[in-house]
Amino acid sequence: MIYISIYYVYILETTSSTGRKSFYTGYTNNLQRRLKQHKEGKGAKYCNGKEKIELKYFETFLERHEAMKREKEIKSLTRVQKLALLNNFINS
Repeated sequence: MIYISIYYVYILETTSSTGRKSFYTGYTNNLQRRLKQHKEGKGAKYCNGKEKIELKYFETFLERHEAMKREKEIKSLTRVQKLALLNNFINS
């Protein structure tokens, strides 16, 4: 039996208790589980204590190294570039 793993690169929009919004980018092989972990405060420390965590974007990959490469690319984008990426995702 052949198993195919799918890897996800995702962007979360987080909102702090003061209303400040920011983005968190990560990768995983189980998007639903990872999102649940973030919301329960068991994910990345960056997301701990955030008032609101929303999935805004994701891409899929068959190879882990490709997902990691894309995660690094997205993390290097400016906020304006990330907003454009999200806008294109929503409108596609």
